[in-house]
Amino acid sequence: MNKKITFLMLSYNGFSTRHVTVSSPFLLFFCCIIAAFLILSGFFVYDYSILRKELIKKQTLESKVSFQQEKITLQHHQIQNLVNEINSFKSKLVELKKIEKKIRIISDFEDAEDDKANNLGMGGPIEEDLCPGVDIAEKHNSMMQKIHEHMEMLNLASTRQQEGFNSLLKSLEDKRNLLAATPSICPTKGWISSRFGYRKCPFTGRRRFHSGLDIAARKGTPIVAPADGKVTYAGKKGLLGNLVVIDHGYGMITRYAHLYKALKKKGDIIKRGEIIGLVGSTGRSTGPHHRTGRQYGTKHRTPSPL
Repeated sequence: MNKKITFLMLSYNGFSTRHVTVSSPFLLFFCCIIAAFLILSGFFVYDYSILRKELIKKQTLESKVSFQQEKITLQHHQIQNLVNEINSFKSKLVELKKIEKKIRIISDFEDAEDDKANNLGMGGPIEEDLCPGVDIAEKHNSMMQKIHEHMEMLNLASTRQQEGFNSLLKSLEDKRNLLAATPSICPTKGWISSRFGYRKCPFTGRRRFHSGLDIAARKGTPIVAPADGKVTYAGKKGLLGNLVVIDHGYGMITRYAHLYKALKKKGDIIKRGEIIGLVGSTGRSTGPHHRTGRQYGTKHRTPSPL
């Protein structure tokens, strides 16, 4: 026998206003419907929350991917700029090598072995060694390997170029020092009274070899160093009278005899054009003059005037 259940609806004042009677099976069915609805609602709510989390995760990943893509694109541009800079640097190294070669030719310092050692070893035109227009995304590994190889080559080439310029600089400095140490100006103002070579001696009348150059001038006329050097002797020296000897290096030594007065002392470092003494007539001399001579090179000295 089916049981029935009655639901009474009461008003605010407590009086019954409406009642509903239902059977037990219907009530059970209705409860099942409500439970199923709640279960489905819970499932949909749960599924929606999962989908929302996945959506947020997807958006985060997309943002990261977009950022990484921008970063990769920027890196590609930087790699392309690096390629351009490498090619430019290689071109500058080649130009520097050409300049060095010109300087060596002009200065007579050209060295075939040195030129070979400084060769950059870059076959073909510079711009063909690394092409900045290549698709880096497709050939990233090969491009990076080429960049690494070129950087090593440029490092070696720049080191050799530096060694070449250092060698050239040393050669130029040596040549400058040689020029500074080479007598190139007349030591005093006057006229040549006796030249280098055989002559008739003004004291004995016999033919003798004169290993110097005599320059006659007024007593007290300044005598200057014709080149840079170091005074190795300053004082009286027998028939030469007051004598100053200058060592110019590179095997060149000059002597200045018959001086009225030596203005430098032994050990002094002098420069070209610096006054070292005054014209006089000390020692074996016939009048005011100064005798100059050079040793260890072409020998010459200045005897007394006739």
